[in-house]
Amino acid sequence: MAGQPEIIDAWIQHPTRRLANHPMFASLNRWTGSGGREAEIPVETTLAALDAAGVSKALVSAWTGPGGDLISNDEVAGFVAEAPDRLFGVGSVDISRPMAAVAEVRRCVEDLGFKAIRVLPWLWSLPPNDRRYYPVYVACAGMGVPFCLQVGHTGPLMPSEPGRPIPYLDDVAREFPELTIVGGHIGYPWTTEMIALATKFPNVFIDTSAYTIRRYPPELVAYLKAHGSKKVLFGSNYPMIAPTKCLEGLDDLGLDDEKRSAFLAGNAAKVFAI
Repeated sequence: MAGQPEIIDAWIQHPTRRLANHPMFASLNRWTGSGGREAEIPVETTLAALDAAGVSKALVSAWTGPGGDLISNDEVAGFVAEAPDRLFGVGSVDISRPMAAVAEVRRCVEDLGFKAIRVLPWLWSLPPNDRRYYPVYVACAGMGVPFCLQVGHTGPLMPSEPGRPIPYLDDVAREFPELTIVGGHIGYPWTTEMIALATKFPNVFIDTSAYTIRRYPPELVAYLKAHGSKKVLFGSNYPMIAPTKCLEGLDDLGLDDEKRSAFLAGNAAKVFAI
């Protein structure tokens, strides 16, 4: 990928055994041909996957759900410490405990130096306009860090409805204009709804994680090439999909140099203050 602009991957995980071996990922393991892990993998493995795709930096995420941490914030901090010039932390919190969640947002940002907070609505079976998210929104907005979430259908064996952008995320963006929101996984099959929100609200962005370029819906490609060129961020969702696979067909998008650079790195650099 010689001569290619810088690439920032907006959504990866360095997987723990707890995450990789969870039964809810059985459907993803079938699609990808992967299985559970016998041992923890070294951070060097993740860095090698980024190197293979020419990815210079990545946002590496924690996972917290009703059953506890699948990847803890402290584990993510440890991954970042091994490659502080390459990896940037994204924290997660337990939305069922509002006071503790707000305190953890502060710890993630102030003590651990994380760049964002991510909560997955499908993991909680709660849409993002549920009251339990609202203290986290206030904390993120007050500390100036983005709130990230998954939008669209759910690959794991969990309900998809919480990932529908309208009306759920529409409510949040309208009620929290101070909050930067990044919807990952493009919103399919409601991609047009996600595009509508990113167009409607200056604080709403889309990342393309979990989709290869050749699987982008036509409406997303048209948006990326036109008035959405500053609203779409590249993401892979590694290790579920390798960044190299996600970037295949990049030239087929027909982006000029400015839009290509913004999509691959510039938009993420601005949104996450990298």
